[in-house]
Amino acid sequence: MSAKILIVEDDDNLRETLADNLELEGYQVFSHALVKDAQQFLANNSVDIVVLDIMLPDGNGYDLCRWIRSQTNVLILMLTARNLEKDVVEGFISGTDDYVSKPYRSSELILRIKALLRRKSVSITSESQNFNGYQVNWSLREVYKQDTKVHLTKTAFDILLYLFEHINKPCSRENILNSVWGDDVYVDNRTVDNFVSNLKKQLCLVSGEEYQIKTIRGIGYSLVKSLGSD
Repeated sequence: MSAKILIVEDDDNLRETLADNLELEGYQVFSHALVKDAQQFLANNSVDIVVLDIMLPDGNGYDLCRWIRSQTNVLILMLTARNLEKDVVEGFISGTDDYVSKPYRSSELILRIKALLRRKSVSITSESQNFNGYQVNWSLREVYKQDTKVHLTKTAFDILLYLFEHINKPCSRENILNSVWGDDVYVDNRTVDNFVSNLKKQLCLVSGEEYQIKTIRGIGYSLVKSLGSD
């Protein structure tokens, strides 16, 4: 079954052109121009990825992104003319999985969407794992602290999954990049560092804890389980 994509974009021409291009790739495409309409649609329908503009007539994409994250772990790609570093940072803080600036190349955008969808198919045999009081369900790709759900971005969860699959082994930034982002999307080592830093804070994967992420100088990172832990 083809992936379902929701476009939230108020520019009619851009929205229709993007929808046409994605449909030519075989995707099922839905589109809305307003925040309220997108929220109503998502409350009653499931999709695989949301392509989201920031500047919308009745709100902004950052708030909508946070709302989506409070409801579901659906993939989110921000597509916007706002391209300053602070805008990109705000996008990732809000919970987006990728960020593309306008004007964009259609071929690059489609490759980024394909890369995100590939990561969605990642699975693991172990059902769940306790990380310093956080319960991680690998099958459902969910994280809880007692009864409260912790909203990791798709990218952050994929990094955690990769490190767990290589527990107690050094993982280079390049291998993390290739595994999580794939060869089709350009990101650099700084992107990996930022995601790992946030992941350490969110799940307390720091020194003194049962599980911790250690920095391997000149190489990358390692998820380490303390000796004597079950």
